[in-house]
Amino acid sequence: MSTAALARDTFAPQRPPGMRSGLALALGVHVLLILALAWSVKWKTSEPDGVVAELWSALPQIAAPKVAPPEPTPPPVVAEPKPAPPPRPEPVAPPREDAQIAIERAEAAKKAEAAKKAEAAKKAEAAKREEAKKAEAEREKERERQRLAEEQAEKKKLAEKARQDDAKEAAIREANLRRARKLAGASDDPSTTGTAAHTSGPSAGYAGRIKARIKPNIVLTASVAGNPLATVEVRLAPDGTIVSRRLTKSSGSPAWDETVLRAIDKTEILPRDVDGRVPPSMSIDFRPQE
Repeated sequence: MSTAALARDTFAPQRPPGMRSGLALALGVHVLLILALAWSVKWKTSEPDGVVAELWSALPQIAAPKVAPPEPTPPPVVAEPKPAPPPRPEPVAPPREDAQIAIERAEAAKKAEAAKKAEAAKKAEAAKREEAKKAEAEREKERERQRLAEEQAEKKKLAEKARQDDAKEAAIREANLRRARKLAGASDDPSTTGTAAHTSGPSAGYAGRIKARIKPNIVLTASVAGNPLATVEVRLAPDGTIVSRRLTKSSGSPAWDETVLRAIDKTEILPRDVDGRVPPSMSIDFRPQE
C-alpha cells in the first residue's frame, strides 16, 4: 500500500462497525419473545384435569361455581401528547367598519370644505356688493360735484354778463351826462360846487382809487416795525401811464420804501379821474397797515 493511500485512510472518517451481529441478536430476541407469548397464551387456555371427591355432610350444600381464569392484562396504552393549541389571535375590528368610518370621515371633510367654500363665496359676494355700492356712491358724488360746478359756472357767467351789461349801461349814461355838461359849459364832476368850467385838481376820491390800483402789487418781503409813512410823487402821462416816481418822504424803513416803489413800477398805468382826465403829477402816501 502506498504512502498516499495510508495518509488518506488515516484522516478519512472511520467506517461504522458491521450490523450483522446486532441484526442476528435482535432476530433471536424477537423469536424468543414470540415463543414465550405463544406458550403463555396456550397455558392459560388449557383446562385443568377434573378431580372427583365424595364429601359427606350432615346437611346438603350446593357447590360453588368454578372460578374462571383471569383475563390476560392488556399492554398499557401510551397516550400520545396533544399538540399545544395555537395562540388565540387578538380581536381585530372588521375591515368593513374601518372602511365605513373612513368613508364617513371623508364625507364629513368634504361637507366642511364645501361649507367653507360657500361661506368664502358669500363673503366675497358681499364684499363685491359693498364695493359696487361705494363705487356708485362715489360716481353719484362726482356727478353732483359736476352739476354744482356747472351751476356755479352758469351763475358766474350770468353774473358776469349782467355786470358787463350794467357797466355798458353806466358808461352810456356817463357819456350822455358828460356830453350834456359840456354842452352846458359845466364841469363833468357832479360833486363840484365851484363856478369854473373845470376843476383844476383831482376829485376827492381819486387818491383812493390810485391806492386801490397800486395796493395789490405791494408784496412785503421783510417785516416792518410799526406803521411808517412813505410819500411818493408820481408823474403821469395824459393816458395815465406812470412816467416817473420819486420818494419825497422816507418812512425810515428802507424795506417799506423799496416795496412801495416796486409796487408803483409794477402798476405801470393808473386810472383816469371821474372827468376822464389824468393829473400830470400827484403825491401819494403809503402805510403798511392801511
